[in-house]
Amino acid sequence: MPKHAQTAPWWQDAVIYQVYPRSFADADGDGMGDLRGVAAKLPYLERLGVDALWLSPFYTSPQADAGYDVADYRDVDPLFGSLGDFDAMLAAAHGRGIKIIVDLVPNHTSDEHVWFGEALAAEPGSPERARYIFRDGSGAGGGEPPNNWQSIFGGPAWTRVTEPDGTPGQWYLHLFDTKQPDLDWENPEVREEMKDVLRFWLDRGVDGFRVDVAHGMVKAEGLPDWSAKVAMVAGNEPAGTAGARDDVLITEPSLDLPEEDVSAATPPYFDQEGVHAIYEEWNAVLSEYDGDRMMVAEAWVEPMSRIFRYVRRGEMQQAFNFGFLLAGWDAERIADNVAETLAEAAVVDAPPTWVLSNHDTVRHSTRYGLSDPTTFPKGISAEDEQPDERLGWARGRAAAMVMLALPGSAYVYQGDELSLPEHTTLPAEARQDPSFFRTGGAERGRDGCRVPMPWLADAPGFGFSEDSSPAAPWLPQPGSYAAYAADRQVGVPGSTYELYRELLEIRAERGLGHGILAWAAEHAPAHGLLGYANGELLVLANMGVAPVELPGDHRVVAASQDEAVFEGQLAADSAVWMLPL
Repeated sequence: MPKHAQTAPWWQDAVIYQVYPRSFADADGDGMGDLRGVAAKLPYLERLGVDALWLSPFYTSPQADAGYDVADYRDVDPLFGSLGDFDAMLAAAHGRGIKIIVDLVPNHTSDEHVWFGEALAAEPGSPERARYIFRDGSGAGGGEPPNNWQSIFGGPAWTRVTEPDGTPGQWYLHLFDTKQPDLDWENPEVREEMKDVLRFWLDRGVDGFRVDVAHGMVKAEGLPDWSAKVAMVAGNEPAGTAGARDDVLITEPSLDLPEEDVSAATPPYFDQEGVHAIYEEWNAVLSEYDGDRMMVAEAWVEPMSRIFRYVRRGEMQQAFNFGFLLAGWDAERIADNVAETLAEAAVVDAPPTWVLSNHDTVRHSTRYGLSDPTTFPKGISAEDEQPDERLGWARGRAAAMVMLALPGSAYVYQGDELSLPEHTTLPAEARQDPSFFRTGGAERGRDGCRVPMPWLADAPGFGFSEDSSPAAPWLPQPGSYAAYAADRQVGVPGSTYELYRELLEIRAERGLGHGILAWAAEHAPAHGLLGYANGELLVLANMGVAPVELPGDHRVVAASQDEAVFEGQLAADSAVWMLPL
């Protein structure tokens, strides 16, 4: 292990496991995951070898957007337990050497937050309304929205309120659902409130924050019109789909956008310069506490150089690398992203991050089984192309081997370690994602990747609930999940869980997160073979269609599947880690 790794902050090379609380484990049998369920599974996660857990929101919320609509930032929603349950879970995690990162949602609150209730009850121009972005409408009698912005979830980004006297009134901005009004970050009261929220959780002992929509919050002066469509995470959509993309661009020009504006750099509500002053203030708050507290930015911006502006010295510690997630099963695209990421990370002396799946994306083991494994559908339904499950399984395991040997920090979404596939036949009546409803089903939504975890193959709900007579899980699970259940994998040689555990053990022993990548020139990605070295470890992934020769002066120490190596060759859709003889 490099010498500096012994004193470097823990987050520089951490493997961080994302827990989506409502779908991880249910301790009380109500069909909804909870914090006691998380605590009960800590031995499973400790055995896996992760360094930290990132918990998606568990705050008090009406759950219009699965908790990303926060009504109280300082309390736990009864669905998930209590503050006492949180404290017990955190203490138990720390006792096992596992850090805890909580999700922070600063761009907007719930419309059931006390502040928004006060804003609706107050007059236009009042201090209560000044916490949010209220504006008079345009057109006759203010009957039209203040500008033409569209919600990320579809439809207008403005909703008109009824004033206390019963008359039609002002409009409020919600870049997401109508129940998620945007805060006005030009207001000092908002800035002080969120710093106090940071201190509330830091005082309880959390180790860091994942910052939702970190490139949002600040809007351009005057709120100018912007008629392009903006998506959360954008990649290639399946052939024949409107708005297909081939990069990390977050906007797609509308047909009526003037030619000179098509290449305009940034939407007026994202990636504004003012966000960086906010993170400088937050960095100062974190510096008041010991233990190398950290922040990671969810920032959907491009080019890569702009992503790394969020992790300049004095701001955040990490930013998600969505380009790696979007590269798909393609050696050239992955190699290009890795090279660019490492180069831009070096400019600001920040660690790179790597991620294959999360709660907003179709699971990578499913995407890789599509006819074009670089496509990025916004959910999959029974009416869409169905993936080749076995092929996606093989490629997903190989991709994990590519990711987990890279220098920097890696994120694993719950179920990745089980090769859990997307639920691709979820019926419309079971869906709950607001993007599905606001787009009239054009976007299938994110429910398919949020289906509750399978723990026991032969139990009701696959053991998601510990109660002896549990309620049905909040989203239905496909019958195929039995084969992926944890009890079919933990301790079972060749399982994906044991592959991940083995890889994380080697990663820690060899200090790969603090290593230096060197491309293997003889394994050019143009031929479908991705090869690189990290210290002595050689990583080879065959993303082509034919077997390739393995170097005779190395031995295999880990393989993505039993069939990966045959007579000195690496099979297609496979990967190996090798060491010199």
